[in-house]
Amino acid sequence: MPPHKQNIQNNISLLWKDVKKHKWLYVMLLIPIVFVLIWNYWPMYGVVIAFKDYSPAFGILGSPWVGLKHFERFFASYFFVDIIVNTLRLSLYSLLVGVPLPIILALLFHELNRKWFKSSVQTISYIPNFISVVVVIGMVQFFFSTQDGMINMLLQIMGFDAIDFLGSPSWFPHIYVWSGVWQGVGWGTLIYTAAMSGISPDQYEAAYLDGASRFHCIRHITIPSIMPTIVISTILATGSILSVGFEKTFLLQNAANLATSEVLSTYTYKMGIINGEYSFSAAVGLFNNVINFIVLFTVNKIAQKTSESSLW
Repeated sequence: MPPHKQNIQNNISLLWKDVKKHKWLYVMLLIPIVFVLIWNYWPMYGVVIAFKDYSPAFGILGSPWVGLKHFERFFASYFFVDIIVNTLRLSLYSLLVGVPLPIILALLFHELNRKWFKSSVQTISYIPNFISVVVVIGMVQFFFSTQDGMINMLLQIMGFDAIDFLGSPSWFPHIYVWSGVWQGVGWGTLIYTAAMSGISPDQYEAAYLDGASRFHCIRHITIPSIMPTIVISTILATGSILSVGFEKTFLLQNAANLATSEVLSTYTYKMGIINGEYSFSAAVGLFNNVINFIVLFTVNKIAQKTSESSLW
């Protein structure tokens, strides 16, 4: 028997012995694997309806094939450009604010000497991560409502007119992005803080002995050490550039701010669930996922060529 086949058989034999030895651990591992296969991968089969005129009466296989009809309809739609622009506006705005802020906060926390103050601020900034989207929207309405919102009440007390924050198309992107930053910045900060904890203190001591300032230590030690984490986080965030959160967008959306709040996710929901155009909404969703994958692949390739960190 050729050596490589013998090695394969030996590896299979060792694997089988390990499975029998730790069979209950593998049974426990099998449960989440089956869950992911059923709920995450099996529904992918339904993507075929994007190329059909799906009817529940005929099912997925029995519905007539129409090819790229729904994609052509979406691209020719009057709303296509506006929806793409709105989605990109929110995504890029979120990236520009949401990527650097956790890094800056983590650097500030790393330089704090008072541990009690550092841990207190970290905890306070991390707590909003556990608040549901519905509660966040309730808080936004509490602060920014035109009639009884706290901000408008303060403005009126100072003699200014009330501002329709929630009904203004120009205010919607700012409310959406900054409420998301407030909710998620603590989690991002925690990731970078964990990365900084792996930096050897000896590097800082050697730098201080050579006369380096705090700024030089941050620039030449801290940032290069966490750069792989920054690159991976940025790639993952960029890979979902057309995936704006549906729940928060839909809950903040109203007829007055529709000009900037209608994005791909809400448009897909309205066409598929409300209007019952399942094939068309599937085509829009597939277009969204394909663009996200292309962007993710491109950014990952750029990261491979410009740094030593990438997803694959």
